[in-house]
Amino acid sequence: MEKIAVLGLGLIGGSLGLALHQAGIAKHISGYDSNPVATYQALELGAITETCNTAEKAVQQADMVVLATPILAIPEVLERIAPALKRGVLVTDTASTKAQILNWAKTLLPANVMFVGGHPMAGREHAGIEAAEVGLFEGCAYCLIPATQASSEGIAQLSEIVLRLGAHPLVLDAEQHDRLVAGISHLPFVLSSALVQCLGKEEDWREMTTLAAGGFRDMSRLAAGSPTMYRDICVTNKEEILNWLDALALQLDSIRSLIARDDDTLEPYFAQAKQIRETVFN
Repeated sequence: MEKIAVLGLGLIGGSLGLALHQAGIAKHISGYDSNPVATYQALELGAITETCNTAEKAVQQADMVVLATPILAIPEVLERIAPALKRGVLVTDTASTKAQILNWAKTLLPANVMFVGGHPMAGREHAGIEAAEVGLFEGCAYCLIPATQASSEGIAQLSEIVLRLGAHPLVLDAEQHDRLVAGISHLPFVLSSALVQCLGKEEDWREMTTLAAGGFRDMSRLAAGSPTMYRDICVTNKEEILNWLDALALQLDSIRSLIARDDDTLEPYFAQAKQIRETVFN
C-alpha cells in the first residue's frame, strides 16, 4: 500500500504502526491522536512516518484506515473522516466489540468505502504509546468481522496484512464474535475488578496486602487495565457480558454449595477445571 492511516496511538494503535512499518506493508503511515504528545511520541518510536493534527488530514488519500481509538469515540471519528475518505478505501478498527461498531460503520460511512472490523486478541494491562511493542500481535488470533458489503478481495487483503504482522486471521460474524469474547476476554476483567473491589474494601486490607503473592497478582492483573476501555466494552457488549455473568453466578453458587456441604465432588470439580484449562494452556 502507498499509505495507511492509524487513528488512535495508544498501545494497540502504536504497536500496529510499529508492526506495519517493520513488515513494509505501506510506504507511508500517517498518524493522529487526540493527544498531540502521543502523536509525536509515535513518530519518535517509528510507529508512524507522518504526524497529522486532525483525523481528516490523516486519512486523505489513504489506502487503509485503522481506527484504534476508544470504542465510544468511534462514531465521532467516523463522522469526521467520512467526507475525506477516498473511494474504495479499506476501513478497519481494533475494538473489542463488533455488532455496535458495524452498525455505526453502516450508518456513518459512505457506500463507496469498505469496512472490515478487526479485533487483535492481544494486549496488556499497561496502556499508552509508551507500552507499544512491535511484536505485540505475533502468534495471536486476529478476528476479522466483515460488514455485509465487504468484498472477498477486501477480506483477503486484510487477512494477508494480518498474516504479515505474525498473527492468525479468524473470520467471524459480529454476533458470534461478541458472544465469544464476552466470555473469554470481557468476563475475566469484570471478575478481576470485582475481586479487587471485594478484598480492597475490607478493614484489614492493608494487612492482607502483605500476604499477596502470585495467586492474587495473577487474578488481579486485569483490574490494572484501562477503566475507559472496560467501560466502553461493557456499554457496547452489555447483553453478552450479562449472560456470562449469570452463568458465572450459577457456578459460584454451585461451588459454594460444594464447599458448604464438604461434598465428595469438590475435588473432582477442581480436577475438571484443571483439565479444561490444560486444553488451552499446556
